[in-house]
Amino acid sequence: MAHLPVLHEDRFFDSDPSIRRTARTLYEEVRALPLVCPHGHVEPSLLAENTPFPEPTALIITPDHYIFRMLYSRGIALEALGIPARDGATIERNPRRIWQLFADHYYLFRGTPTGAWLEHELSIVFGVREKLASDTAQRIYEEIAEKLQSPEFLPRALYDRFDIEVLATTDTATDLLEHHAAIRESGWDGTVLPTFRPDSLFRIAAPAWRSEIKALERTTGAISGFAAFIRALEDRRAFFKSMGATATDHAVVEPHTERLSTIEMEALFQRARRGEATIGDQRRFEAHMLMEMARMSVEDGLVMQLHPGAFRDHNEWIVARFGTDKGADIPVATEYTRNLHALLNAYGNDSRLTLVVFTLDEGTYARELAPLAGHYPALRLGPPWWFHDSIEGMVRFRQTTTETAGIYNTSGFNDDTRAFCSIPARHDLARRVDANYLAGLVARHVVDLADAREMARALAYDLVRETYKLKGVSRRDAARTNGLGGVRTRAAVSAAGGEP
Repeated sequence: MAHLPVLHEDRFFDSDPSIRRTARTLYEEVRALPLVCPHGHVEPSLLAENTPFPEPTALIITPDHYIFRMLYSRGIALEALGIPARDGATIERNPRRIWQLFADHYYLFRGTPTGAWLEHELSIVFGVREKLASDTAQRIYEEIAEKLQSPEFLPRALYDRFDIEVLATTDTATDLLEHHAAIRESGWDGTVLPTFRPDSLFRIAAPAWRSEIKALERTTGAISGFAAFIRALEDRRAFFKSMGATATDHAVVEPHTERLSTIEMEALFQRARRGEATIGDQRRFEAHMLMEMARMSVEDGLVMQLHPGAFRDHNEWIVARFGTDKGADIPVATEYTRNLHALLNAYGNDSRLTLVVFTLDEGTYARELAPLAGHYPALRLGPPWWFHDSIEGMVRFRQTTTETAGIYNTSGFNDDTRAFCSIPARHDLARRVDANYLAGLVARHVVDLADAREMARALAYDLVRETYKLKGVSRRDAARTNGLGGVRTRAAVSAAGGEP
């Protein structure tokens, strides 16, 4: 039996003993802070229904495109992983076989952030004490499957055990938010907030756009033209806000912003209604709609998140066979200084706007994003995202943005995950990497230890609450009495089944 050693207490810290000691000190002071999750993709139905997870494969493998994109890259067919094909072709339906295939290729994740998250999940969340491999796969599957049937592993129990203070989902603009309503009406004290994401309504050249407009009309009434479209979006934002939303989210290939005239927007809208909009039309429509979203955020206070730079569904064969969002998204070079010029000149000096900008183009950190965030009061830098949400990616982010923007023009950490059980692993990794980065500054006498302590807490907890306007939002805030914003003692963490 290959035993899995307890994860090293100094994992991800520097090999230099002086830096490591300081990193350990800083990490110990933030490790038990509550988890604030202002942006992610966990399904709200998970916490509304609070039913047992079906089995390990459906929980750990199926929702995590980080896992199956790596396996696919090594020639493993998505059918073999149970991913449904559009043509109804035969796929693997036995979750044990899928788990075995995953374990046979677990070595592929060595040295990757996915590997670090998985080891945290297996060891700390599920208490597995064997290394996942071909010969241990079925024993580990059975151990996790048995635990998933116990009350301690129900979704709400895990939410409590992870000490999540706030969890935000990502929801289409036309979503009726029934699951959020069910959570609010259930009497449970967990806080799950919706996030307004209207992307599909802005993609006027997409074949599905007219059906999206019909869905919007079912919630707001008939939309005859562009002015009515704007009113409908304002109504939906107000509804989301009434359900607890504090933020919107916008995914675009490029963050181009441009203000068009009412006449121009009406013409584009009517062209789209006739099914005649081009990609060029869509680019201008989206550019103006980002301006409208910023205006609305100034008025209603919702934080505006911008996620540009992903070439979605790059592998056309995969899209044709399996549909979208199957791990085939690839980063592209992205320009911000000129693209955001119109929006930032219109609203970037207004303290009522908070604009959180992410990037998949690391070359923009020092050249564009840090200088922009270091100037415009409305702009915050989102954390390293997606392909850069990694050990070295986080380090590169701090090294290339801190000197220009400082840390207080960043938004704190968010996990941005669909894989619910990976949430504590992602936060723990970020807290360790930030503690280690700050320890390096202390070692070089850039900051002293007292400042580093305040910075570590800000990065782990304070900044995200401030950026996303979450003070007082959590129904558990009033119950926290120890003056550290909800810090639990290490004994309490251990008693709850968390990391000792």
